[in-house]
Amino acid sequence: MNMPDKPDTWAFAFAWFSQHFPLIGAALLSAAMAVLRITYGGGTRRQMLVEGAICGGLTLTIISGLEFFGLPQSMATFVGGWVGFLGVEKIRAIADRVTDFKLPSRNP
Repeated sequence: MNMPDKPDTWAFAFAWFSQHFPLIGAALLSAAMAVLRITYGGGTRRQMLVEGAICGGLTLTIISGLEFFGLPQSMATFVGGWVGFLGVEKIRAIADRVTDFKLPSRNP
């Protein structure tokens, strides 16, 4: 691998990565946990890829809301691990229960 002519490029890339490592690490952990969970359960490759991608994105979404609830960004790895372990369907069921409790149905 050739180094670019400007060493500042590498310094900038490493600085950006070290600043965003908790977010990136949490998303990767979530995706890896989801893939392992699907593999353990006997799922297909398609299920592994889709579940991993959705869990990674969901982790990034949840982490962006930590500050809103007054929680530290250092909980990113914890959130990523649990999102990957629980999976999309379980988190959706939890979210449905919370929203049904907070926001009652409008249907008579």
